[in-house]
Amino acid sequence: MPLPTGVYRADHVGSFLRPKAVLEARTKAANGEITADELRKVEDEHINHVAKKQIENGLRSVTDGEFRRAYFHLDFLKHLAGIEEKGQVGNIRHKDGFSPPTLVVKGKLGHPEAIQVKDFEFLEQAIKNNGGNASTKVCIPSPTMVHFRGGRASIDISAYPDLDVFFEDLARVYQEELDSLYKAGCRFVQLDDTNLAYLCDPDMRKAAEQERNEDLSTLPRKYAELINKAIEKRPSDMKIGIHLCRGNYRSKWFASGGYEPVSEVLFKELNVDAYFLEYDDARSGDFSPLRHLPEHKVVVLGVMSSKKNTLDDKEEIVKRLHEAAKVAPKGLDQLCVSHQCGFSSTAEGNELTEEEQWAKVRLSVEIAKQVWGDDISK
Repeated sequence: MPLPTGVYRADHVGSFLRPKAVLEARTKAANGEITADELRKVEDEHINHVAKKQIENGLRSVTDGEFRRAYFHLDFLKHLAGIEEKGQVGNIRHKDGFSPPTLVVKGKLGHPEAIQVKDFEFLEQAIKNNGGNASTKVCIPSPTMVHFRGGRASIDISAYPDLDVFFEDLARVYQEELDSLYKAGCRFVQLDDTNLAYLCDPDMRKAAEQERNEDLSTLPRKYAELINKAIEKRPSDMKIGIHLCRGNYRSKWFASGGYEPVSEVLFKELNVDAYFLEYDDARSGDFSPLRHLPEHKVVVLGVMSSKKNTLDDKEEIVKRLHEAAKVAPKGLDQLCVSHQCGFSSTAEGNELTEEEQWAKVRLSVEIAKQVWGDDISK
């Protein structure tokens, strides 16, 4: 079966290790030592380089490495009217004490300007500058990121006494952003979603139910409805993927649990074209949820690890792909391969070197060609 536009047999989630120069420039900008334009000039230089590296190492889906972000979600969501960053997530904490910042909704949601278009247009040109034999992928946080971590308490009741109106407005601002990207020429967008994966973790399910009074019998479906509403106006030639993540901070994770609690909603009700699913270790469960995969959709299996600094065992990865193919309705035709997450979901990055990162990318391409043939677009 043909792959959706923007999806390849060897694919990736999107983020790459930030160069030292980018991190230093971001610190200087935060301290007022350089201007926003000067920061962007540094980012531009290194985004052009990381686009080149992706193409040189065999990838056909190219991102900006998320070099303009400190966090995969905050730097996008803060551009929406009505949203502010405040404090930390109390129920999501790593053993070293790190807890990600959280967001609050202080007023009516709005989309005052296109958020990703300028970045998309720069990346498009960077790809052309480096041969052009690749497509541009834009990664943005899933709309569920505005709700799950804080729940009702994070949404000002004077702005939204009715949560249904909140979800309607949230979907609308995403519709507007996707429309702006489409008009600029973007044809593939990936939604990064931790929350459907967190709803597979027993402890996080308990926290959602007991601390935030969520109804776990309806919340996965509510999130699917939100995402569907957010993407429903996209033209037929704009494809949407969703990446489910259990946390990716300095090679550490936050959640565990197989996909079974959300699998039917995920595969049967969510109207996306491709799923990027974490499957790098036992935390993600077995492949049995893939039995629900519709025959016209694909899964990019994250059976490789971006967390470790050692290469995955090639034979073991090939073996796991064939195991998954026994469950997917149309076998290998519906599958692709990637690492379970990006290499740098936050600015700190995972615990490996750039050389090790690119060796991992090359191995994923090598595996894809062995399993599906030399043309990773088919």
